[in-house]
Amino acid sequence: MRIKFILAFFLMLATLFSCSESFFDKTPAGVLSENIFCTEKGIDALLTGAYALVGGGDIGDQGGWGASVTNWTFGSAASDDAYIGSDRSSETDAFDIEEWQMYPSNSFAGDKWMWYLMGVTRVNGVLRVLKATEGLIPARAVEFEAEARFLRAWFNFEAWLVFKNIVIITEETDDPEKVPNTADAMPAIIGDLTFAMINLPETQGEVGRPTRYAAMALLARAHLQTLNYAAAKPLLDNIIKSGKYQLMPNFHDNYDMDTQNNAESIFEIQASVDNSLYGTYNDLMGIGINFPHGSDIGMCCGFHQPSQNLVNAFRVDADGLPMFDTFNDNDLKNDQGIPSEATFVPFTDEVDPRLDWTVSRRGIPYFDWGVNRGRHWIRNQEDGGPYLPASKFFFEQKDRFILSVSSGWMTGVNANNFRAYRLGHVLLWRAEVAVDENDLDYAEQLVNMIRARAGNQVVMGRVTSYELPPSAYPWNVEIDWDQPAANYKISEYPAGTFAAKGKAYALRAVQWELRLEFATEGHRFFDLRRWGIINETLNAFAQGDLRIRSNMQGKVFTGKAKYAPIPQSQIDLQPGVLVQNPGY
Repeated sequence: MRIKFILAFFLMLATLFSCSESFFDKTPAGVLSENIFCTEKGIDALLTGAYALVGGGDIGDQGGWGASVTNWTFGSAASDDAYIGSDRSSETDAFDIEEWQMYPSNSFAGDKWMWYLMGVTRVNGVLRVLKATEGLIPARAVEFEAEARFLRAWFNFEAWLVFKNIVIITEETDDPEKVPNTADAMPAIIGDLTFAMINLPETQGEVGRPTRYAAMALLARAHLQTLNYAAAKPLLDNIIKSGKYQLMPNFHDNYDMDTQNNAESIFEIQASVDNSLYGTYNDLMGIGINFPHGSDIGMCCGFHQPSQNLVNAFRVDADGLPMFDTFNDNDLKNDQGIPSEATFVPFTDEVDPRLDWTVSRRGIPYFDWGVNRGRHWIRNQEDGGPYLPASKFFFEQKDRFILSVSSGWMTGVNANNFRAYRLGHVLLWRAEVAVDENDLDYAEQLVNMIRARAGNQVVMGRVTSYELPPSAYPWNVEIDWDQPAANYKISEYPAGTFAAKGKAYALRAVQWELRLEFATEGHRFFDLRRWGIINETLNAFAQGDLRIRSNMQGKVFTGKAKYAPIPQSQIDLQPGVLVQNPGY
């Protein structure tokens, strides 16, 4: 099942009235009575309305860029993984996020806050109707409640990641406008997820609905935010030992539209196109501007470009292992400032093969679209650097206008699902827990499972044409399809490495693997923050990034920027109730 869009209008009606018989006495003209929802089908329809917001889109006629659960702004571009990209004049509020200079008027923060409250409101409406409905099979009622509470935790947790100090509203809240944001929100999130974990089924008949294991994964991540490893451990172990999930053969299987809802996926956000209220927008519209903008394959609008620091992190030593201390001493060669028609020979350094599935760079085949021609494919290298928008969310040319939108100005929007939680997350989180417990051999085993898979598939096609004018598009170049596109190398850690080198080394190895495996998926900023290394990491990044762009000159990451400001517009609506985050 693909979760479809349902008008918020119906949910509003459903929350205005009770299902009691007294309401039948007078039905206002032109108003739907809530009794039409007081059935199993009606509740499921309302629940589907809540699902429609899960991905972060469809909150307005532009999709709500800041609401995206890919967290490409707050989790990726605010970190050392990516730049806002595109052209600075297009989204100045986004560049404030990148440069850690947000203001309470920031529109992206406003999008995220509005999205989470809309989601919670829809869920609470479902729960109120559920409690007022008579005659439901008890087991079905509990399952409805479990799904709804999973979704409420989903919205609240996403908001907690960005703001921390959020408002917790339930179906029993009498006056939401009087609820402050000063209480710890995490207990409510954990409570909802615990209920969901206990009462959701192990499998669902329809893809897109959460299972017991989806609730476990999200609950484990919530505990990891406070480094509560003891609470996260049994959840992660239960998922692993369930036997219901397996690593896919190839890394790219987790981003390919042909392998959606696969054996590795624990909770996947279902995407669709050309079927919503706005004609072309889908539930991942929050990334609708994050697709190529330049010549040949231009769509819109070139945002979310991987950073040079991230590219450097994929380099490996002679043994095929990460270069923790020296990876960023100098940059892997790039074509910043070099016209597509000019000569540019890509670097020959050995790199982790996940690089060219994550980052599209000049001289490397870009799926089935053609060879990346470099500067002419980038909207503005001076603002966004030399790499195309993050590749994981894109699609193949064969699917254009079939599984991507067929009209409008954002034709990069497509039906590629977002694998929010998969077994890869669980294995690496469990490795982190093992390091904390000094079980270094088990941590090494788990990390090696991920690294072994990463070497199974590489981008093929060695290009030896070093000038790429328009006539080179798409494949009018010298290319050897029997050769890998670059010098790829990746190795597992030799047995006993973690134990021999100690706990600090093992933790760094796990952290590195989390970065490479999930690069540009919106985790990096939040991981750095929970590990307590965000200040030094991002300030070092800002200094090193001056080799690529000048806008980070003088930028300093401080504790204030660990959380976004509460939108001033919301504080103005609730004076004396909402409290601004420190420093704003």
